[in-house]
Amino acid sequence: MSTRLVAQECIPCRGGIPPLRGAELAQLAEELGSDWDIIDEHHLEKEFAFPNFVTALAFVNLVGNLAEEQNHHPDLMLSWGRAMVRIWTHKIDGLTESDFVFAAKAEKLFEETS
Repeated sequence: MSTRLVAQECIPCRGGIPPLRGAELAQLAEELGSDWDIIDEHHLEKEFAFPNFVTALAFVNLVGNLAEEQNHHPDLMLSWGRAMVRIWTHKIDGLTESDFVFAAKAEKLFEETS
């Protein structure tokens, strides 16, 4: 996990910029340093594993609180012992650095609660 990314705040996208592609995505993925998947250069996705439903739900609630705090709202999917987080910037229908910032912050929440 990148401490640089964790220390940043998500910056709302106003549009008018192209989504990140190629080498820029690869560099941020390397900096993120965890097993997040970049899907079709469009979104970040990771499934987190938990010992039961209650802990998975608690994590989803923490990520939801983080989303409100950062004004950056991922798709969250919850099932028994699993939570999926999917992130992208809707305004440009692709990825920005803020998506990686949010992923790093979610990763830190997971590490702190596991």
